[in-house]
Amino acid sequence: MSPSKSPPITNKLLAALPKKEYQALRSQLEEIPLVFEEILYKPEVLISDVYFPNNGVISLLAGLNEHATLEVGLVGREGILGLAVFMGVNASQNRAVVQGTGSAMKMKATAFRRECNNGGALPRLLRRYTHSLLTQITQTAVCNQFHSIEARLARWLLLTHDRMEHDEFQLTQEFLSNMLAVRRECVNKAAGKLQKRNLIRYSRGHLKVLDRAGLEAICCGCYEIIKDESVS
Repeated sequence: MSPSKSPPITNKLLAALPKKEYQALRSQLEEIPLVFEEILYKPEVLISDVYFPNNGVISLLAGLNEHATLEVGLVGREGILGLAVFMGVNASQNRAVVQGTGSAMKMKATAFRRECNNGGALPRLLRRYTHSLLTQITQTAVCNQFHSIEARLARWLLLTHDRMEHDEFQLTQEFLSNMLAVRRECVNKAAGKLQKRNLIRYSRGHLKVLDRAGLEAICCGCYEIIKDESVS
C-alpha cells in the first residue's frame, strides 16, 4: 500500500515556503474554523495569534468606533492576518471580522515572531504580501472616492469571490453599507440594479454570484490593479 499523501496546502503564503521550512512551521499551526461575523482583532488589543486563511474572507475595518466603520481591506487565502506582528507591532488599529466562512491556520504570535527571525523565506514572502495588501488598501480608497456605487460593489464582490470556494455567501446590509461607505438605501439600490441584470441574487442576508463575467464587465479598473498585485 502506498503511503498517504499530505493534504494540499491551501494558503498561498504557506504553500510558497520551501518544504523543509513549512514542515518546521507545521507543528505550530492549528486549523480552526472561520465563523461568520466572528471578531478576530479589536483595535489596540494585544495580538495573541496570527491567521493564515485556507478559504473564507476576513474584513479589515477602520473607523471611529464599532458603530462607525469602513472596510479598508480583505484578507483571504492569498495572505495572512497579523502583518502588524511581522512589522514589530503588538496591537492593530483595525478591527478584523470574518465576512466569509471558511477555515484558517492559527499560530501563536510569539512563535510567529521567532519564525520571522530565523532567516528563512518567510520574511521575504511577507514583505511581498505587505506590498500587495497596501496596494489593495490604497486602490480601495481611490475607488471609494471616484467610482460609482455599482462599480465599487462589483469590485468587492469579485475580490470576495476570488477568495471563496463557492458562489454564495452571507452578506448583511449593514456590512455592505460599511464596505461602500454609503447609506443602506444606496446599498439596496446598487444591489437591486445588479440583481435586475441577473448578475447576482440577493435575499435575506445571502448573496449568490450568478454572472461573474457580467460583474467584470461593469467593474472599474481597480479590481484588475488589486488582482495583479496579489501574491501568486
